[in-house]
Amino acid sequence: MTGPDAPAALRATGLGFRYRTRDRWALRDCEFTVPGGRITALVGRNGAGKSTLLHLAGGLLRADSGELRVLGTAPGTSEARARVALLTQNKPLYPRFTVADTLLMGKKLNSSWDQATAEQTVREGDIPLHARVGELSPGQRTRVALALARGKRPELLLLDEPMADLDPVARGEIMAGLMAEAAERGMSIVLSSHVLPELEQTCDWVLVLRDGGVELSEDTDALRASHAMLTGHVDQADALTGPHTVVQRRAAGRQMTALVRQNGPLRGDWHIERPRLEDILIGYLRADAPGHPGPAERTEEAA
Repeated sequence: MTGPDAPAALRATGLGFRYRTRDRWALRDCEFTVPGGRITALVGRNGAGKSTLLHLAGGLLRADSGELRVLGTAPGTSEARARVALLTQNKPLYPRFTVADTLLMGKKLNSSWDQATAEQTVREGDIPLHARVGELSPGQRTRVALALARGKRPELLLLDEPMADLDPVARGEIMAGLMAEAAERGMSIVLSSHVLPELEQTCDWVLVLRDGGVELSEDTDALRASHAMLTGHVDQADALTGPHTVVQRRAAGRQMTALVRQNGPLRGDWHIERPRLEDILIGYLRADAPGHPGPAERTEEAA
């Protein structure tokens, strides 16, 4: 069900998770909704909580506070396991199994198994079915793990940096296949990735984590439309105060460039461009770097 009454792919209310061995919260007070039927980019700097969130959604971890719902149900339940597939970074596979054995295991564990889709994912990588998993390259093992995930025919596919081992051509081919499958079946995809340029053409929702909290969760078209890249004289900085949020700004001599989230008309003499999704995401991600204040602080700084 992917209509207006369909449950959200992910919905968090006050969600928190604490790593006791590290004595810190990986996620805290997270509130967001990811609509169903979307291809969502999960973005954040290292340590922002991306893998933790996906492991919570996949039922591998349990929240310490708040609630996370996947497709309207609790993660880790039998209902959720039947409808959700998670591909983690370490891609756990049995090295002594052949590829055919691995797909047979997937068939026995999943009542809605799609053998044709699983075999197609493997064949597109020129991987023999009789090959042993332990003898495959990292990129080939990625394809086999993805074949297991796709063969399950999930309603929600969670991908944690799944394609770092693949070359750009292979990544493009796999993403094209996932996009086609999502459009055909209404499958929801949440994709954690550091390859920001590739997200521009593939994702229609963005969830940005910063320091274990939620910075953004919104439609990519709306995100682009609400932001502007401004270039003008540095003396105009005061014109950006008030209703606008200055996400990032930098000055070179007498010229200033600023990424701004608009809220009403802009004052001043600016050259205005609509930024790419990559530019917007980098602007927010740089707020995590030492010495770079967050967007809310930047508005005050511009004053």
